[in-house]
Formats: sequence, C-alpha cells, structure tokens
Amino acid sequence: MLLVLQGPGVAFESLPIVPVLSALALAIVHLLVGQGADTKTWVGRSVLSAAGGAAVAYVFVLLLPEIAHFAAEDPRVSAGSVTEGAIYGVALAGFVVFYGLEVLAARTTAKRSDPLPGVFWGYITVFALYSGLIGYLLFHQELPGVVNLLLYTVAMGLHFSITDYGMRRHLGTQYDRVGRWVLAGATLAGATVGLATVGQPLVVTGLFAFVSGGIILNVIKEELPNPQQGRFLFFVGGAVGDAIVVALI
Repeated sequence: MLLVLQGPGVAFESLPIVPVLSALALAIVHLLVGQGADTKTWVGRSVLSAAGGAAVAYVFVLLLPEIAHFAAEDPRVSAGSVTEGAIYGVALAGFVVFYGLEVLAARTTAKRSDPLPGVFWGYITVFALYSGLIGYLLFHQELPGVVNLLLYTVAMGLHFSITDYGMRRHLGTQYDRVGRWVLAGATLAGATVGLATVGQPLVVTGLFAFVSGGIILNVIKEELPNPQQGRFLFFVGGAVGDAIVVALI
C-alpha cells in the first residue's frame, strides 16, 4: 500500500501546526501571487528569474542529495529489488510529463485567447494533482525539523509563482476565474491526505523525485525559450542565495 491511515482521528492539540500553516500559505500563493503583477516589466521579470533560480538551487543542493541518501539507505535498494536508477527515472518522468503538457498547451492556445475546455481542464487537472502532491509532502518530509519544512515551503511557494505565471499565460482569464481556485483547493486537499496518512519511505522518496523533475522543467521553460526576457544575474542571485542559506543551516 502506498498510504496507511493514521487512525480514527487526530486531536486538535496534536495537529502539526507548521505544516498546516505551510499548506495555507501555499494555497494563498496560488490565489494571490501574480494578481495584477506585470511580469513583462524589468522588475517583474527579475523577480520571476530570482524565484526560478532559488527553486532550482533547492532541488540541486538539498532535494536531490536527500533523494540519493534515503534511496541508498532503503533495504529494497540495497537488496537490488529497486535500483537508484529507477528512482531517478521517476524524476525524469516528472520532467517529461510537464514538458509534454507545455507542448500541448502551447500548440492548442497559440491562436486563441482562451484554450478549448478539454485542454483547459486537462492542464488544470495535471497541475492540481501536482499541487496536491506538494501539499501531501508537507507532512512527509524525508528530513525532520521545522527548518527543513520551512525551506521546502519557501521553495515550493517560489515554484508556484513560476508555474502560476506560465498557466496564466497559457490559460488566460480562465485561470483567474477558475484555475487558481482549483489549484489552491488541491493543495489543501493533498495536505489533508498527508495529515491523515503515513507515507511509505521509498514511495515518499519517489514522490520527491517526481517533484524535482517537475520543478526543473517548469523553471527551465520560463527561462530558456526567450533568453532576452530572462534576467540571468537575478537567476544566479536567487540560486546562489538559496544555496548559501541551505549550506549555513
């Protein structure tokens, strides 16, 4: 089984307050970040690049090393029944899934102000599952401690600012009317599942790997297609700043 229910109920006094607040914060990012912001301006684009750099640094400096560490320690990996390559294959799957989604959205919305309903709901459904997964992992961090959880929350908040920008560009007004509410609700739903269940260690490692692949693709697709719009120094500043924070903790 991937998940195991914790029990008949969770007493209010035993609720993990930090991940609960983190889930609310990530939902608010979906609802509010980007509202009224003009990412075509120098300031807006610079902030977006810095957020992308910080999110990618989190993946390479903290998340991927954690995945490698916990994968190597799992008895199924050491026994050879599951390979580390398979776990990194899950990260590749996350990269490929979101690349395919990006290609589909770009091709079907190129000549339309709003996408077809099927494209819109397909796009939103995939990102809702992704947001729910990120919310779920708030309660199943591989490394214990508030600091690690806060680093994850900040990185995912920055990452959501990138993905929301891309979705608003592809989906137009439908994203503001419907999409952002669906994603905020999915984040909270995933967190609720995380609170009520106990994750299996190797499965959690695989889920973090999938998220890593998704983060890398979603940042790259915003920075690379038109380098003239990117802000390289701000991207580097975000990456270096996040790497320093992680190194000092």
